[in-house]
Amino acid sequence: MAEDLSSLQQIQGLVKWFDPAKGYGFVVSDLGGPDILLHINVLRNFGQSSVADGTRIEIVTHQTDRGVQAVEILDIVPPERDETPVLSDFTDLDLTELQSRPLVPARVKWFNKGKGFGFANVFGRDEDVFLHVEVLRLSGLSDLQPGEALAMRIIDGKRGQMAAEVQAWEAALDECEQD
Repeated sequence: MAEDLSSLQQIQGLVKWFDPAKGYGFVVSDLGGPDILLHINVLRNFGQSSVADGTRIEIVTHQTDRGVQAVEILDIVPPERDETPVLSDFTDLDLTELQSRPLVPARVKWFNKGKGFGFANVFGRDEDVFLHVEVLRLSGLSDLQPGEALAMRIIDGKRGQMAAEVQAWEAALDECEQD
């Protein structure tokens, strides 16, 4: 039986909430209407295991008997960075200089959302890179799983290397292809 593609619609909106433990959340369309179900498998297909509440998102939706569901994520736009640094390590950080740093591929060693931090390792390197929950939120993420691949911009913080930006790991590949 062929799938009816007539109900597919491209939508922009905000993540209302997403719970990685439950495996789903909801998006509120800019056009209004009912909440849109966002399943974790759709998010994983985009290369992420979580998304922060209030993050801008562009999705393709499909009308089902049970309501509107996201079937594909086209783009996730992290919130704009505020001029006020969230961590003291970022007090003297020039955002233009940060954007000039390369996105490097890494893998999550561990992350504890309750404690608000964790660590990752850059591929091919042994040293740990500190991950703070506020950096995740600024990057449009809410949680990370051990072994998850990601891309990071790293700075030398007050206690060693730390992630200043986190993206889906494909972003590092995309950046390498552009160079």
